[in-house]
Amino acid sequence: MSSAMVRQWYRDLALGVRFAFTGGREGWVRAVLTAVGVGLGVALLLLTAAVPNVLTTRDAREEARQDRGIGYLDDNANSKPTGKSLIVADTDTEYKHLEIRGRLLEPEGADASPPPGLGKFPAPGEMVVSPALAELLRSDAGELLRDRLPYKEVGGVGEAGLIGPGELAYYAGADGLAQRIDGSVVARIEAFGTSTVDQPEEELDPILLLLILVVFVVLLMPVAVFIATAVRFGGERRDRRLAALRLVGSDGRMTRRIAAGEALAGAVLGLAFGTGFFLLGREIAGSVEVLGVSVFPSYLDPSPVLALLVALTVPAAAVLVTLFALRGVVIEPLGVVRTAKPARRRLWWRLLLPLGGLALLYPMVGQGSENGEFNEYMVTGGVVLLLCGITALLPWVVEAFVARLGSGALSWQLAVRRLQLSSGSAARMVNGIAVAVAGAIALQMVFAGVEGKFTASTGQDPTRAQLELALPVGLPVSTAGEELKRAKGAESTAALSDTEVSSTAKDPDEWGYVTVGDCAALRELVKISSCRDGDVFTVGASEDPVAAKLMTPGKTLYFDASYSGEEQGAEIAWKLPETVRKVTERTDSLLPGMTGMLATPGALPAGAEDELDSTVYVRTDPSVPNALDEVRNAAVAIDPLIRTWEWESTTRADEFTDIRTGLLVGASAVLVLIGASLLVSQLEQLRERRKLLSALVAFGTRRRTLGLSVLWQTTIPITLGLILASTVGLTLGAVLLKMTNVPVGVDWPSVLSMTGIGAGVVVLVTALSMPPLVRMMRPEGLRTE
Repeated sequence: MSSAMVRQWYRDLALGVRFAFTGGREGWVRAVLTAVGVGLGVALLLLTAAVPNVLTTRDAREEARQDRGIGYLDDNANSKPTGKSLIVADTDTEYKHLEIRGRLLEPEGADASPPPGLGKFPAPGEMVVSPALAELLRSDAGELLRDRLPYKEVGGVGEAGLIGPGELAYYAGADGLAQRIDGSVVARIEAFGTSTVDQPEEELDPILLLLILVVFVVLLMPVAVFIATAVRFGGERRDRRLAALRLVGSDGRMTRRIAAGEALAGAVLGLAFGTGFFLLGREIAGSVEVLGVSVFPSYLDPSPVLALLVALTVPAAAVLVTLFALRGVVIEPLGVVRTAKPARRRLWWRLLLPLGGLALLYPMVGQGSENGEFNEYMVTGGVVLLLCGITALLPWVVEAFVARLGSGALSWQLAVRRLQLSSGSAARMVNGIAVAVAGAIALQMVFAGVEGKFTASTGQDPTRAQLELALPVGLPVSTAGEELKRAKGAESTAALSDTEVSSTAKDPDEWGYVTVGDCAALRELVKISSCRDGDVFTVGASEDPVAAKLMTPGKTLYFDASYSGEEQGAEIAWKLPETVRKVTERTDSLLPGMTGMLATPGALPAGAEDELDSTVYVRTDPSVPNALDEVRNAAVAIDPLIRTWEWESTTRADEFTDIRTGLLVGASAVLVLIGASLLVSQLEQLRERRKLLSALVAFGTRRRTLGLSVLWQTTIPITLGLILASTVGLTLGAVLLKMTNVPVGVDWPSVLSMTGIGAGVVVLVTALSMPPLVRMMRPEGLRTE
């Protein structure tokens, strides 16, 4: 491009910018509408650009306060206090299915450092809490929780100690923890967040990487579509104004460049609006929690490179989209030849986009997790082309459909005629939501299809027990079991203990497991015809030769054997009774698949109870409100170090759950953008038709008829758009499932729900546009400048 041509482009674009801001009220309104539409998209793009920093900051905060598995002193159970050491006890809990992070702290050295977010250690009996937990404790909903945390609140956890403003967390002071160090629940550390071992990073499963790529594309594509739509606001009036430029001597190319300059002005103003929307949204984000995820405003700091990319791409896209839109519009000195019947749109080149997308994705069919990683560029390009195919096909579909519509009620005729004259505008309005629905359908299919790969059975039966409570070392199971049995909300309990027994007292090479419980508890595991305290049983011994040898009646076994070079064990001898009965496992055993010995407490030698790891299984009373939390409260009253888990039949991989949560959070933000952008687009179209609406009312057309016509003008293209979106979404979902080597299946409830959400957004936007429509249907609308 020569220097003269560059100067000509610059002059024409600058003239267009001047027209946008000096063209009177009409120019300003169009520029503001464009800026609002572009600004909403820019705000979401900046939010997306901040995602890497959000993830990095949350991980850094979590690492900085880490106290489990890192920073431990060697041989933690036998470690000695130092000038920097402190003891930390893990007291995490749940309250009404909300996770609460809890720690008991006992500083030992004068130079011990408190965890991030705390200025000093709380004294025994005192606690500092996160703002969200403080609010919960003060509310009526936190009544039961106040009983579980019997500490005096003396301060708050600072932002540096939390991963989000909605996190529930507390630190409480304690004493006497040194005698209870076990290296897991209670540990001695010298610092928070310091790692002594470099742990290799786990490679992300190729399927999860595929999901992440598709999620980002699906969430960003509607934003790009809305920005491209926003820069074309007021297109028809603009084209009529441009016709006047031909009267004063400008040629067609110059006129198009001036139009591009107007769009550029709106886009640049949109960048300013978008920055403002983003800053406002960032402040609001600190008080909003979506699906359990919350972030501090400081987390939302866009990457400078990505922010610069947005700042350059949006204005450039505005110019290119405008030039592309005017390629088929003939602007003459006496008018715009778009008022005549337009030429029919061609289908062949529109089909190339989705076919090209399928061609990029097809070579990766059948890879899955075992057959190599997916090509990131081919995945991204293929999904983008498929979704772009919707924006290319929808105008053709709308035009072909409305061309065949016949007569009907007056409101129907007005709507159909308007769509026949400007089907492109109607298609542009629903392009974004169609792309969003198609992407959501495809992702829901993939998530449903691959869920089984990342879901594992826990072997737990929630109908047999709802809570599992692990007792800390030193707490007698007999005492804890009896107190939990009397707890409010507990229908029945089974207190079970287990440990290893060996054939010799020193350096054994054969050992087996023994499970201890009273007769009622053992009957939760196996079928026992008769039982009394002092009995010993075997289960599954025939499947394990070593266990069968150890379980010989009259044989002497040993608890806590000693090993050479290690600390001396207790070496408690246990002589089996002369009668050891064989029993069979229950089909619904609390601990399915167990083998070894079962013993009642009376059969054990003195001192053996101290060597047992004990767990109490609780079946809650469904008639007691908040039964789970009542039992947790009773457990904390016995000993705050009792760990509690709610039973679930299955568990999902954390990465899979995080990606799905990220999708839902991002989809929520995109949904808000969709609604806001659609409303702006609808208002812009109504503004362009204000004189026509006023004229129809002046000639006696009922306002109800015009309102219905606007509703039909929205309903017809959105219905076609959702049908096309469902078709493309199902196709994309099927291809992605084939790529992950998973059988293709359609999650129809998700498909219908995604389609319904899209339709619901349009209905809501249409309802919100009715009051402005009524105001525009007044005779004053016939006035002109």
